[in-house]
Amino acid sequence: MTKQVYIIHGYRASSANHWFPWLKKRLLADGIQAEVLDMPNPLEPRLEDWLDTLFLYQHSLHENTYLVAHSLGCPAILRFLERTQLREQLGGIILVSGFAKSLSNLKMLDEFTEGSFDDQKIIRSAKHRAVIASKDDQIVPFAWSKDLAQQIDAAFYEVQHGGHFLENEGFTSLPIVHDILNSYFSKETR
Repeated sequence: MTKQVYIIHGYRASSANHWFPWLKKRLLADGIQAEVLDMPNPLEPRLEDWLDTLFLYQHSLHENTYLVAHSLGCPAILRFLERTQLREQLGGIILVSGFAKSLSNLKMLDEFTEGSFDDQKIIRSAKHRAVIASKDDQIVPFAWSKDLAQQIDAAFYEVQHGGHFLENEGFTSLPIVHDILNSYFSKETR
C-alpha cells in the first residue's frame, strides 16, 4: 500500500500555517501521499468536533499511514487512537510540541487532556512513535513533552532553540520531521 501522511495542526492554526505546507510539498515530491487536515474551529476548538473530523479518515488508515501532529493536534491524535478500533497498526506517529496535561495558560483546551490516556492502546496502535520538543518552548513545557514520550514509549528528539515551532519563530520548514519519517519509511522497505 502507498505510504500516506496526515498532518494535524494545533490551536489557532490551519493547513496553511507554520511548516505544514513545506512538509506536505516535500512528501509529495518524494512520492508520498500527504494531506494537512483543517480541523474545525481552531480558534475555539472542541474535542468532539476534532475527533469527528479524524474519524472521517478512519477507513483510510493502514500500516503505511503516518500521523504528524503539532501542539493541540497531539492530544487530539492520542484521544483518537484510544477511541478508535484500527484495522491494523499504523506505521507511526510523530508529535511535535506534544503534551498530555492541562496547560495552565490555556485552560480552554483542558477537555483535550482531561482524564488519563490509554497509553498501552496508543502504543499498540502505532509501530513507530516519536516526540519532538524544544527546550525553549514557551507554550508547552519541555518536560511535558518528555513525559509524553515516556508515557507512550516514543523516541524523544530534543531541539535546543525551536520555541513552539511556529511560523513567527522562523519555522516555515521542519526538516527533523521529514528525516524521522524517512527513517521510518526506510525501515518498512527492508
